[in-house]
Amino acid sequence: MSDDPKLPRAAQIFVTFVALLRANGFSVAPEQTTSFLAAVELLGPRSMEHIRQAGLATLAPPPERRATYDRLFDLHFRGSEAIEYGEGEDDEVVRLQEEGRGDGEPPLADETNESGLAAARAEALVERRFAQPSTSDALRRLAREAPTRLPRRRGHRRRRARRGPFADLRRTLRESVRNDGEVLKLGRLRRRQRPRKMLLLIDVSGSMKARTEENMKLAHALAQAAGSVEIFTFGTRLTRITRPMRLKRREQALNAAAFIVSDWDGGTRIGDALQAFLAVPRFGGYARGAAVVIVSDGLERGDPAALRDAVAKLSRRAWRVSWLTPLATTPGFKPQTEALVAIQRFVDDIVDGGSSAAVVAHLLSLGRLRRAA
Repeated sequence: MSDDPKLPRAAQIFVTFVALLRANGFSVAPEQTTSFLAAVELLGPRSMEHIRQAGLATLAPPPERRATYDRLFDLHFRGSEAIEYGEGEDDEVVRLQEEGRGDGEPPLADETNESGLAAARAEALVERRFAQPSTSDALRRLAREAPTRLPRRRGHRRRRARRGPFADLRRTLRESVRNDGEVLKLGRLRRRQRPRKMLLLIDVSGSMKARTEENMKLAHALAQAAGSVEIFTFGTRLTRITRPMRLKRREQALNAAAFIVSDWDGGTRIGDALQAFLAVPRFGGYARGAAVVIVSDGLERGDPAALRDAVAKLSRRAWRVSWLTPLATTPGFKPQTEALVAIQRFVDDIVDGGSSAAVVAHLLSLGRLRRAA
């Protein structure tokens, strides 16, 4: 029989609030959770404001995310009353999902995008089923050419070479022993070439509904062809789908992704999703030195400043950032939307993403490109 004390029922609501903060990108250490419970016990508390202030003092949310903290607090402790009187403040919250659908989480808005074809801010949690997968010529080309044409980087280990900047002293001395101590030729070394990390971010909001299925098939083909690939979807939530995309059978992989992602064809909050991505240190590490490819139309319904700041921070970590949009169908495309204009100077490419052939062509061209100055 275990002697470990169980968590009192009265304290469970405070612990689950901390879990909700972590799910939305707040960094909360276990010691802060303990301090939060101790502060609530010390205060009584006599009102909800006492609990809120105890959380601010012990959980220490950053000042720029104070509004998000307050909204999450109201949603957790006041429930439907907060949704009724919140006057749309819930649109700021983007939830992180990984390895689960989050069915127990309450939706943040009652609005739904019935057609699923327009850009909207409201969150709509829906399931999606994919048709029987078929392999297009573009996906066959990606599978065939990706191992040799995807971007690579110089590794730290060295290999033998006819020409190289480093001397292979071990091989040179071994050869000199065979030639009575004479050095006839100086061996050379050069750095090995390793595949560069790739980060694929796919917009699954309502305005990208027509392209979602093809983009998911392409993501699966890329995950099978390349080793160092991380794949996320975003709409009103950010979901990591790298693990299901690693499944060899495409039908099985798409069905697994359909089960994990719950914001298909919903609202569009690109800036908040990227901010949530960068708020998790493990996720942000995926972008360091990587070729980042964002497949989205850029029809942002949130604050363009949040999108601009997130893309600027992402560009400082990544080797190259490419934005693929179905709007860039002409060679001389110039961004017209407020969001694309805001991020234009922080990305290396804004190119056509309206077809699988165009996306594959750009992915295979990355190996010939360098990071823009």
